[in-house]
Amino acid sequence: MSIDHPSFGRIDPNRVIIFDTTLRDGEQSPGFSMNLTEKLRMAEALEELGVDVMEAGFPVASKGDFDSVYQIAQKVKDTVVCALARSGGRNDIASAGEAIRPAKRGRIHNFISTSPLHMKYKLRMEPETVLEVIEAGNRAARQFTDDVEWSAEDGSRTDPDFLCRCVETAIRAGATTINIPDTVGYSTPEDMARIFADLRARVPGADGVIFSTHNHNDLGLGVANTVAALKAGARQVECTINGIGERAGNAALEEIIMVLRTRHDVLPFTTGIHTERLLRTSRMLATITGFDVQPNKAIVGRNAFAHESGIHQDGILKNAATYEIMTPESVGWTRSSLVLGKHSGRAAFRDKLKAMGYDNLEEAQFNEAFSRFKDLADRKKVIYDEDLVALVDDEVRDHARIRFVSLDVTAGSRRPATADLVLEVDGERKEGHAEGQGPVDAAFNAIRAIVAHDATLQLYSVGAVTEGSDAQARTSVRLEEGGKLVDGQGADADTLVSAVRAYVHALNKLLVKRDRAEPAALDA
Repeated sequence: MSIDHPSFGRIDPNRVIIFDTTLRDGEQSPGFSMNLTEKLRMAEALEELGVDVMEAGFPVASKGDFDSVYQIAQKVKDTVVCALARSGGRNDIASAGEAIRPAKRGRIHNFISTSPLHMKYKLRMEPETVLEVIEAGNRAARQFTDDVEWSAEDGSRTDPDFLCRCVETAIRAGATTINIPDTVGYSTPEDMARIFADLRARVPGADGVIFSTHNHNDLGLGVANTVAALKAGARQVECTINGIGERAGNAALEEIIMVLRTRHDVLPFTTGIHTERLLRTSRMLATITGFDVQPNKAIVGRNAFAHESGIHQDGILKNAATYEIMTPESVGWTRSSLVLGKHSGRAAFRDKLKAMGYDNLEEAQFNEAFSRFKDLADRKKVIYDEDLVALVDDEVRDHARIRFVSLDVTAGSRRPATADLVLEVDGERKEGHAEGQGPVDAAFNAIRAIVAHDATLQLYSVGAVTEGSDAQARTSVRLEEGGKLVDGQGADADTLVSAVRAYVHALNKLLVKRDRAEPAALDA
């Protein structure tokens, strides 16, 4: 039957609401962080993709989180902007309500743990107290918006009878969406089907709310559990681009969407997602976070539509459907891989970047990327799509406070390596000189000489973007400071320059993360 919803009106029974939590749950994973500019860019991309709800952040966590939710609420035109809050947090609900105030359509998503394990050891609350908090939290949220979501944290490990009481309490207090998350990725598809079928059959008022599913991928079952929940009556799915999120991540938006599209015969559901934008949104997130998608990732990995086996290649040439269950173009891939050379002009370069999903570059970013492309074209015989992605990455990222300018290194077997580095810090040009055990050590010491910090280097790895001795180097760096992890990436034809770019990228992310303090489980 159809449901009337405060944000979406009358909803078709087979319409699935896509709730994206890339900007909230996704950003909480170790090493991931985004500054305000990057979050705004990502929010714009998510709206263009067609998500129905975007969870923009946890406003009470920090001033930065509040500001990002508030500004996203100002910027977004049609997508519902959601703010997270603890059901019993002293200031959570009010902070969330104020953060979504500018939104055309805003939602407060409040939560509390309901499993025996969480209630005993994390909350230190009795079940009856938890029920009181659920009622108070949802009633408070309704003072700010009619669109209120409530989540039972660790719901999949909650006693079924108590879960029914919790959901009934939330509905009675004004929640219009009920989310049952598999918070630790413990459940199987059979578990999820039983949970949602049970709630819909037993809870008074269940036929008047939207049931939502939020699945983590600790056992690799995130998408499978999401599909099972949909079959059992859930009509909102909570997911992230590229499946990012805490621990092993969340169910991946692009995988869920293409399951629904490809297997419409057994899953007759519709969404508002523009599938041809999946790849460009995936690439944008990878660029912003500094985390590449693994090659064999479903839908958006670079091997997803690649065929090396002779038998497979023969079948593809005769009929692509023999080994491809969806077309590459349906998710944003193009068939061409060789591109542009040193004689290519600005118009051709701009058109190619647009085709690859970089259609929102600022003019200064485009100019710098084109300059780096021409420089690379003078040094490489053949330039591939992967080369363009790598060189543009550093310009698409908002470097925020620190920006690479230049590097000169002297190294050899007879004397210590030295590095002369120029960075732009808060708009001011600064120079640093340092020695090291090798050229990379010297370059990193030069960064420390310019930007003093206590972060320790946890990971340093170098790989090639493409094949050949003239391939660009792609460097990954992980820094740790006070338990906070950040990862950075950089690419350049010069391996040392790529290393410095990666370190600077990580350092900028660390500056953002320093300001973020995760609230406690609950202010009881």
